[in-house]
Amino acid sequence: MTRSLRLATRGSDLAVKQAATVADALATRRREVETRTVETRGDQVPDALIHELGKTGAFVRSLDEEVLSGDADLTVHSLKDVPTEGLDDLVIAGVPERAPAGDVLVTPEGDDLADLEPGSTIGTASLRRTAQIKAARPDIEVEPIRGNVDTRIEKLLAPGLQREHEARMEARSEERGETGETGGNDHAGDHDEDGDRAGDGDDREFEATVEEWFDSLPELERGAMERDVETEYDGLVLAEAGLARSGLLDAVPTARLERGEFVPAAGQGAIAVVAADPDVVDAVRSAVDHPRTRVETSVERTILEELGGGCIAPIGINAIVQGSYVHTTVRVLSRDGTEEVAETRDLDIEHYGQDAQAFGRDLAERGADELIERARERSEEDDGGREEDD
Repeated sequence: MTRSLRLATRGSDLAVKQAATVADALATRRREVETRTVETRGDQVPDALIHELGKTGAFVRSLDEEVLSGDADLTVHSLKDVPTEGLDDLVIAGVPERAPAGDVLVTPEGDDLADLEPGSTIGTASLRRTAQIKAARPDIEVEPIRGNVDTRIEKLLAPGLQREHEARMEARSEERGETGETGGNDHAGDHDEDGDRAGDGDDREFEATVEEWFDSLPELERGAMERDVETEYDGLVLAEAGLARSGLLDAVPTARLERGEFVPAAGQGAIAVVAADPDVVDAVRSAVDHPRTRVETSVERTILEELGGGCIAPIGINAIVQGSYVHTTVRVLSRDGTEEVAETRDLDIEHYGQDAQAFGRDLAERGADELIERARERSEEDDGGREEDD
């Protein structure tokens, strides 16, 4: 009887769900999978920014070492977090079909980026997203934010919900005469009948008690009520794939960011199944590998490797198979978003590897290497490392 495969994963909800999709695919090929949770360096330093956690991938290396040591047969990563170099004896055995690769703006009201007021604050832990936001809206502040996807959304929603709770508590106190008034609700004009803030002169009262209102909140918003938030964010930029896989895409208002301007990270939206044993590699490849996604992400990672700046520079690379071509967009920026080298090119699908290498070299000669070198110098000053931000 074929032995069970041991799969190592992080313990975050997103990581566990990604691992489960791989285990389910292997199960269709009659391969049982035992999943074990591993704490990574990134998990051990929750308050540090991702790009300060080390150049080998704070959430990757610990899992890879489980496979290299023989304690696990395979592991699952977000492909954009897997270095293009230094895989040792490991192989990217499978790349399942990619989820949506783009970024979305998450705000309490579902605003587009253009709708945000000057001086608004956007949260991200990504060097690439920071530079792209600054290039698009230099009048917006970008502040770091860490945590799993649900944690970050709770931090976004917390201030508004907490203000709402405070207003409801004050209104109830006044209704009970606890502030010296008798029965009136001086705060009713600030909220509509559902508890949302209303315009001046609106004198409708709250229809639900504080307890009823709280009980009616989704679990995500109830969790946000407990958050102690130092920075108040007007929005977040996150990967659409991470929201979808976490089951949160429909739980919060989102606006898709135009992919030609907000070019995703190489491999974004895809997951990588890493193994070392040839038999395991073959089993994984036959069960989960998606040819189109493999081509697209190979193009992206080849260009990234050619540029050599994946750890420390704001680089967006996105490839889409379109018939006999791979439509590929690359955007390399300075960290402050004021300078960039960008191009879109159709690569011959029959020679996508060579064409991707040539594309990367051309971009470097046009000045991308200078932007990356400046970012590297900055990174060494900051002791920076690889981007990871769902």
